[in-house]
Amino acid sequence: MIFARALTRRDFDAFGFRMTQQTQHLTNSRVALVTGGSRGIGLGICRALADEGWSLAVGGTRDESDVADVLEDLCDCGVEVAYCRGDVAEAADRHQILDTVRERFGRLNLLVNNAGITSQGRRDLLEADEAGFDRVFAVNLKGPYFLTQAAARWMIDQKRASADFRGAIVNISSVSAEVVSTNRGDYCLTKAAIGMATKLWAARLAEFDIPVYEIRPGVIRTDMTAGVVEKYDRLIAEGLTLQRRWGTPEDVGRAAALLARGDLPYATGQVLRIDGGLSIRTM
Repeated sequence: MIFARALTRRDFDAFGFRMTQQTQHLTNSRVALVTGGSRGIGLGICRALADEGWSLAVGGTRDESDVADVLEDLCDCGVEVAYCRGDVAEAADRHQILDTVRERFGRLNLLVNNAGITSQGRRDLLEADEAGFDRVFAVNLKGPYFLTQAAARWMIDQKRASADFRGAIVNISSVSAEVVSTNRGDYCLTKAAIGMATKLWAARLAEFDIPVYEIRPGVIRTDMTAGVVEKYDRLIAEGLTLQRRWGTPEDVGRAAALLARGDLPYATGQVLRIDGGLSIRTM
């Protein structure tokens, strides 16, 4: 099921805003689709992009009423926002999400594949079941893989129509692509596979000058990690990360904004590790 809504002039008035010169340029701004953009890392990315004037298509699975405050907060930055409700694991939802972006904005410059779930029940490898495995793979790997396929086709069409078109794709993975968690085997496998997907799409889209990147966050304080705060407080204090603090969604958002601006040229297929030095081995 999909619900999509763009915030309009009437919405701005309802929120107490006036249409200023900043908001009048919305129809000419670049458009980003951020899956899982209504919470956690995805919201951090949306806020960073909104601060730089991007129009936003915010993907999520919650009801509109549950994200109204989030949309209003993003709207405070003077950007146009559309909420697209849908499950990236479902083909029909993926197509409808892009149809909604096309109807609301008429273009797409940036896809951020952020939506993801952790292992259901965090079961040990010896106890994990196939149903949980299939669900994690559907959301974390199949969804972004085929959403990228559809978005890339549209970006190629836009590039052919206008030589000035700039597009990019950013995949959000995890240090779990490299670091073993035996109670989250399916999650680790999907994040490792996202790394290869980044390389595959970077190679395939290079001829169209559409760069593809991967951001690999470390221990980030979000609702997904709320149940393991005590564990990681201790590990961080003991030196798990070189920078002895939790990462934040804002840290990842700033990295995504850097890539969106094109400030890392000639680097398609590369990985940004936003992990406070967790992945650096020390003696």
